[in-house]
Amino acid sequence: MTNPQQPHGPLRSFGRLKSRPVKPRQQALLDTLLPTIAVPHEAFQPLDLMPQAMEVWLEIGFGGGEHMAAQAGRRPDVLVIGAEPFVNGVASAVRHVEEQALSNVRIHEGDARDVVGWLPDASIDRLFVMFPDPWHKARHNKRRIIQPEFVAELARVLKPGAAFRFATDWADYAEWTIERVLASPAFRFAEEGIDRQAIPADHVTTRYEEKKLGDCAPVFLDFVRA
Repeated sequence: MTNPQQPHGPLRSFGRLKSRPVKPRQQALLDTLLPTIAVPHEAFQPLDLMPQAMEVWLEIGFGGGEHMAAQAGRRPDVLVIGAEPFVNGVASAVRHVEEQALSNVRIHEGDARDVVGWLPDASIDRLFVMFPDPWHKARHNKRRIIQPEFVAELARVLKPGAAFRFATDWADYAEWTIERVLASPAFRFAEEGIDRQAIPADHVTTRYEEKKLGDCAPVFLDFVRA
């Protein structure tokens, strides 16, 4: 059953939602390609977007889209839904989709919490939250996307056994996420006692990671929906 979209606060961006003029080619793709692969702005069934999909994956905050496009390219049998509020990031992502001829990507330009609210219960097989806005000052921690209420919504839309990967290069955000995700009985670590700074075999390094803007090496937290 689809859950009515829950109210939430306004979207706050750690950076600007648009940093520079979009290149003409990318703007043309925003005008022509994006409308054809956009997620409906209402409750929807993911498999209506790609009936032949074997699984449905969701990436929250895909940045420039490199990770999302690479994962979609590896698994053409999987529907990959991505959400990103940053206009330049969406422009970059649609370029990746066009250049790689990806037919299994659907995009929401805007708040990922809206997409989660539109999704039916137990409809997602895999979730990525890769290097979200850190909001590392204590007074801004409440703006982080990982909050108890959102963790509960993620638990609702993930199937039992679904994988949830969170990555950050801020040590405090890693601890913050572990505390809040594992506080929910719906989640557990995929593996105990592993090196959480070891790069997962299926990870795709992005330009953001290479900038090393955080205060630690990337931390990868792999959870499972119980």
